[in-house]
Amino acid sequence: MFTPISTKQAPAAIGPYSQAADLGNLLIISGQIPLDPETMEFVSDEVEQQTHQVMKNLGAILNEAGLSFKNLAKTTIYLDDMNDFSVVNEVYAGYLSEPYPARAAVEVGKLPKGAKVEIEAIAVKE
Repeated sequence: MFTPISTKQAPAAIGPYSQAADLGNLLIISGQIPLDPETMEFVSDEVEQQTHQVMKNLGAILNEAGLSFKNLAKTTIYLDDMNDFSVVNEVYAGYLSEPYPARAAVEVGKLPKGAKVEIEAIAVKE
């Protein structure tokens, strides 16, 4: 079993899922899209601002679990346009430090609510 993690500092789930699942030594964070947790609206139509919001949402969930970006072991970035990769990569890198987590980045046909970027993550507790 797992313990669900939930914080009002990140957007509420828009479906039947938890913001994160605490498995004891691992935290599995559901894909985060660029919703402002207060308004549940996108912060911008621009991929740079959307990526900042996604990272803030991930950070809020990590914080609720007593963790930080340093605990990330693996992320998956979903893009609606691979041409946005360099912008997303630059913003993403600004929230992290070495050693960087393992990562995959893929272009998908469509993201929830028409987002330009979504990121899911796995964090390890020390």
